Amino acid sequence: MSELPSTEVEMNELLQLAVDEGASDLHLRVGSPPVLRIHGGLRVLDTAVLAPDDTERLMKSITSPEHQQKVRERGGTDFGFGFGQAARFRVSVLRAKGSVGLVLRQIPTDLMSLEEIGLPHQVKELLFRPRGLILVTGPTGSGKTTTLASMINVINVERDCHIITIEDPIEYYHSHKKSIVTQREIGVDVTNFDEAIVRGLRQDPDVILVGEMRDLETMEAAITAAETGHLVFATLHTTGAARTVDRIVDAFPTNQQEQVRTQLSMSIVAVVSQLLLVRQDRPGRVAAFEIMITTPSIQALIRDSKTYRITSDIQTGAKWGMITLDAHLMALYQAGQISYEDLITKAQDPESVSQKLREIGARR
Repeated sequence: MSELPSTEVEMNELLQLAVDEGASDLHLRVGSPPVLRIHGGLRVLDTAVLAPDDTERLMKSITSPEHQQKVRERGGTDFGFGFGQAARFRVSVLRAKGSVGLVLRQIPTDLMSLEEIGLPHQVKELLFRPRGLILVTGPTGSGKTTTLASMINVINVERDCHIITIEDPIEYYHSHKKSIVTQREIGVDVTNFDEAIVRGLRQDPDVILVGEMRDLETMEAAITAAETGHLVFATLHTTGAARTVDRIVDAFPTNQQEQVRTQLSMSIVAVVSQLLLVRQDRPGRVAAFEIMITTPSIQALIRDSKTYRITSDIQTGAKWGMITLDAHLMALYQAGQISYEDLITKAQDPESVSQKLREIGARR
């Protein structure tokens, strides 16, 4: 791995190294040299330890006066940043122990196909639905943004639509292809997600991407948009289809929950839940998915508050492209792509997974 001189580092050098090494993140903190995250692991650079003046200088070299003001007033800010033609970064500036720190997430310039991501062909078919809600879920850093960008790109290339994306910040840039694409950034183009959705409904959209359903108002607006004839994509920080439905329902007051279940049963097209795991067979990471595609049976389970039975329907829904997270983790483990530790720690029912391994004698 190439390194930088141990003298005072410049932001351009750090960003170029992140690009050259294929790092997903660059961490800049007082009391530590710069750190790259590569294939899920942290690599400390062989440079001088950063002092408060260093991180302040590095931050100011890429941060606008408006965002510097937010750091002073709120203790942090987020924005997108283009590093010439080489890459884009999502930047999070923060204050810690009174000093400035930064985390820069590299956004790949080339969009992956759904096949490269690992999604079955049935998921692509969902992108041609005229209306409904498609949820992509998972913890931070699980590749949700990449999956959504690839889905939007399929629509952009193959359908004549007006696509509106609402993001915080904008990460992937989409050019107009067969569709026209309007990308709006929270805090720059519009105040918040729910206002952007409501206003977006008056802008002749076919497809709406909501960067994150982070509050009740945004959830209400997204569900309404899906009900009124639009294909809506959104993310949540949940794992698994059943937990995703429960998370949305539980966000509403008790007296509204029955109505919301009915709305969700009619509007949810699919839930794609994903994790990113370190590969064991070669450098890199691999995605593990749980895919739920709504059927009349699953609609009834959502409507009747029996989400605990959704997993059973997913297990028997392979012909529609469905798979449980545990089944996909097992397949990845048996193919030698992930470790036994990741299989057990990431599984939703580790005891059942262990039992199946014992039955088939698959543990190596």
